[in-house]
Parts: sequence; C-alpha cells; structure tokens
Amino acid sequence: MPADVLPLSIKRDGDAFRIEWSDGVAASVPFLTLRNNCPCATCNDERTKPADPFRVLSAREVSAGLPVPVAMKAVGHYAYQITWNDGHDAGIFTLDALRRLGQPATPPRT
Repeated sequence: MPADVLPLSIKRDGDAFRIEWSDGVAASVPFLTLRNNCPCATCNDERTKPADPFRVLSAREVSAGLPVPVAMKAVGHYAYQITWNDGHDAGIFTLDALRRLGQPATPPRT
C-alpha cells in the first residue's frame, strides 16, 4: 500500500469495520478477523503453541462472547489500538494490516 493512502473513515457496520480509503477502495474488516490476527506479543505467542485441549476459559472470556471492539484510538499516523470486550488492548493494528485484512466492502447498511 502506498504511504500516502490513508483511511478517510472507519465506521462500525454490523460485526465489522467499514473502511473508506483515500485511493477509493472500500473494505470491510470483520471483528473476528481482527481479533484472530492481533499482532501483540501475547497473541503471537499463543498462535505458535499447540492448542491446549484442557484450557479453561476465564469468567471474563466466557461472558465476553464474540469479540467486539469497545474502543479504538489512533496511534500516531500509522496505526490503531483496539480495546476488545474481553479487556484485551495490547494489539496495535497498522494501516497496512487493516488494509491487508480487509475484504471488498458491500454497500453501507442504511
């Protein structure tokens, strides 16, 4: 993605973010895709380990249900930090990552 391509708008659209980019591309980034691709060290470490069939979910994880962002803030001019309903907030999603994880967007919901 060229360095001068920036998001013009990021809006919640159902269970995804709809991102309008300055080069005219509109993309949908599902929340589950974002949460499953969290770039933080803890999540990266968890993805490299074999699945633990005896892992017990914490009460917070059980009550959180599907991942939903509860806050999103800009980090400089290159990324966004997302806080999830399960309390996780360590992932910094670069603009390149948001663009890469996006899927062609459908028209906005009315």
